Amino acid sequence: MLPLSRPATARGDDMRRIDEIGTTKAGRLVRRTPRRSTGLIAGGLLTTTLVAVALISLVWTPLPPGKMQITHKLQPPLSYGLLGTDQYGRDVLSMLMAGAWNSLSIAAAAVAIGASAGTLIGMFAAARRGLAEAFVMRTADVIFAVPPILSAMMLGAFLGTGRGTAVIAIAVFMVPVFARVAAGAARQVWSRNYVLAARGAGKGDLRITIEHVLPNIANQIIVQATIQLGLAILTEAGLSFLGLGMPPPGPTWGRMLADAQTYLETAPWLALLPGLAIATAVLGFNMLGDGLRDLFDPRTEGGS
Repeated sequence: MLPLSRPATARGDDMRRIDEIGTTKAGRLVRRTPRRSTGLIAGGLLTTTLVAVALISLVWTPLPPGKMQITHKLQPPLSYGLLGTDQYGRDVLSMLMAGAWNSLSIAAAAVAIGASAGTLIGMFAAARRGLAEAFVMRTADVIFAVPPILSAMMLGAFLGTGRGTAVIAIAVFMVPVFARVAAGAARQVWSRNYVLAARGAGKGDLRITIEHVLPNIANQIIVQATIQLGLAILTEAGLSFLGLGMPPPGPTWGRMLADAQTYLETAPWLALLPGLAIATAVLGFNMLGDGLRDLFDPRTEGGS
């Protein structure tokens, strides 16, 4: 006759196994969650601070960013103003705050244009496949071969230097990035059963793209846009450093670096502070993008 209940020792062994399994899973969760959330929180704090400083600069700065005070030129930090003054006596903190808005607004506009155009092109290529997809991918390769700074120089010869030229030059470089991401993600969505069912129900390619493809690739586009914002800020700084970005007197971090070259020995803070601002902005957007990618993609298990 079979026993109606298991022996107490067997039940005890099972409970110990359950406790061990639960402890192991809890340990994995504890190990994974901080690693994911730390990067996401740190990146979010850095980028939120950057955006807040940029917005505050529109209504308040310690001094007008373009105000020259020759009698107070090249003052070190804390001697005149919190971060000192430059060779013209302009307040460095005010210039950094105003430069945050100029750099961020140019980068955001370029990424928005590049993401919109690139996503549309990538989804079109994935929907049509064949020659259309091959043409889009090869065109993206050609654009990738031209550095954004070189394209800005060519555009500057026709359009003149300025904010618009910088936005267009960076956006042109962003389009193939988003086209590749959107095409690869959309290609996977087109193979899903629910898309095949929608096509069997008589829905056209455009309707399927709007109702099924775009919502399912939106997370990847958002992650890519966040990461590209950091690259766009870095590219804008490079353009401004070469004199191809926003024209004077509007301050930008790249021009502050260019103006500080002559004073590296006598006033090193003039180069150090905008350099730290650029590095912090790029680091913040990269950490935020990596954190969002881990958050949206459950397959990234942090090495498990």
